[in-house]
Amino acid sequence: MAKGLDELLDEVESKLCRPDPFCLGKVERSRGCSSGGGGILSNDWNRAEAKENLRSTETFKKEDDLDSLINEIFEEPNFDKKPFKLKSKSSGNTSVRASIQDLGKSCSPVYLGGSTVPCGVGTTTSQRACDHLRCISCDFWVVSYNDYMWDKSCDYLFFRNNMPEFHKLKIKLVKKKGTRAYACQCSWRTIEELTDLQTDHQLHWICGKH
Repeated sequence: MAKGLDELLDEVESKLCRPDPFCLGKVERSRGCSSGGGGILSNDWNRAEAKENLRSTETFKKEDDLDSLINEIFEEPNFDKKPFKLKSKSSGNTSVRASIQDLGKSCSPVYLGGSTVPCGVGTTTSQRACDHLRCISCDFWVVSYNDYMWDKSCDYLFFRNNMPEFHKLKIKLVKKKGTRAYACQCSWRTIEELTDLQTDHQLHWICGKH
């Protein structure tokens, strides 16, 4: 009876003290299991330690992955910075050359004109109506409307209160082919033919340069 009990205990002990793959290299299981109950306790402790080590390894791995993800999100993108280059216009473009030549030029003499007179830089050889007029009295830019004339009821207060809003000024504009209506905040004129500005001494208009 005693012999059978010993064999049963040996079998149980051999099953419980089977080497743990997580703890190989740390503890010699065969020695731990040779002392009966002490081997069982040692085996349980080794199993607990292996599980704890595994959890720690997985935790560190997850933390490393999280740190890598955060660094990737906040990492400044490395874009190739290329200098912005303005495209120069072709020197062969005659219209561009003409615009550059006219830039900063003033009319001499300064002309007014009806709608049939072309606008631009006026000279003695190129009689054009100035379309960049400025009044040195009220310091307003002069507006002009082709094929319109000012109604005879216009007065100083009308322009004083309504310049330069076209939707307000148009109530005093009358359609007339070939005329051009000029106005600043203090003066107004209806012109039909090419007129030298110097002949009208009441106007304080000058060429504001083109």
